[in-house]
Amino acid sequence: MMTAMTPNETARIWRSHRREAAIQLYLSCPNGEQSAFVGVRVADLPLDLRISPVDAWIDVEDLNRAAAAVVEVQADTPGSVERFQMLAGKSATPLIAAAYDPPLALVRTLLRHGARDVLPLPLDLNDLHAALDAVNRDNAAAGAGAPERTSKLVSVIKSAGGAGATSLLGQVAVQFAENEAAAGREVCLVDLDLQFGDAAFQLGLHPKLSVADLLDAAGRLDGALARSAAVMHPSGLNVIASPPQMMPLESLSSEQLIEIVDRCEGEFGTVLIDLPANWTNWSLSLLARSDLVLLVVDASLPSLHRARRQLDLIAAQDLGELDVRVVLNRFERSLFKKLRRSDIHEALGRDISYVVANDPAVMRAATDQGIPVREVKRKSAIGKGIDALDTAIAAALKLDR
Repeated sequence: MMTAMTPNETARIWRSHRREAAIQLYLSCPNGEQSAFVGVRVADLPLDLRISPVDAWIDVEDLNRAAAAVVEVQADTPGSVERFQMLAGKSATPLIAAAYDPPLALVRTLLRHGARDVLPLPLDLNDLHAALDAVNRDNAAAGAGAPERTSKLVSVIKSAGGAGATSLLGQVAVQFAENEAAAGREVCLVDLDLQFGDAAFQLGLHPKLSVADLLDAAGRLDGALARSAAVMHPSGLNVIASPPQMMPLESLSSEQLIEIVDRCEGEFGTVLIDLPANWTNWSLSLLARSDLVLLVVDASLPSLHRARRQLDLIAAQDLGELDVRVVLNRFERSLFKKLRRSDIHEALGRDISYVVANDPAVMRAATDQGIPVREVKRKSAIGKGIDALDTAIAAALKLDR
């Protein structure tokens, strides 16, 4: 069960979504063959036996988390062949069929339906190892000329509500989208602050659809639906708004949110996500997939201390290798009369990466009108901070402009 977490908690429930991929075996084991698979690894991967009838329903989402799967089929049970065909059509996981004394016609049918191999039952582990080696060779050959992954994911977290993270993200996203459009690429901002998100509103947008519609789509979700849920800002930024009604954070699963982000990455390329101030298992799962994380803090010791707790949480969840950069928002030079740089470093355990000046009049006018800050004031200290963040994000994501 997923729970919401406060920043100082170190619950590891979310890590189930990062468990070691296994080879799933969907076998009926009529002769008590299951003991042969207990504690066994093949091709340096664990075996995960799921004893079930040959035509029983198999969860595609569960199958998608496997490194590969062996699915039993019976020639005299048409439902088992239909099940295999359905799985092959809906999952990218390499599927190996298995059958007792499979006739040649069945083997041909299964290979035509997408089986990587057809193995005889009872399952011999040497045969399985050889089949997996062949799958690995095929994948390596197919990937040799495959284009490098170009989609990027940037997560924005905040030390607490009121740090100005959403306003800052909206302004940076607009400028980032304009520069990316000039390079022939798209950007999408997904507001996953499901209770208090107002990124679309702050950009002067009035979307008809939201994240809630993508959640409702479930198995029908694809790139086209993600695009239809997005509303475009004049800058070219695509925005998928938070739900119009508050949603309990703990009512959602990591799989649901990961699927939405995956579809958006596939459709738009670079995705910026605004995460809620309260931690959940799904927000940690999304964080783990991010290419860059921006932690927005304001210029106060309580905010810095809350940020430190969040950084400690990230480290405690074995996410220390994430590229996390701290953004000091609403900075005023008078701050250093009360707070030294060494105080900030001690509070955070690291240095600030970027600083954005405090200019409430300019930012308020921009968010009230849904326009970039440069249209309110052509040259401003806050504008320089946004320029620097835009450049830094592009550099961190290795985007050529």
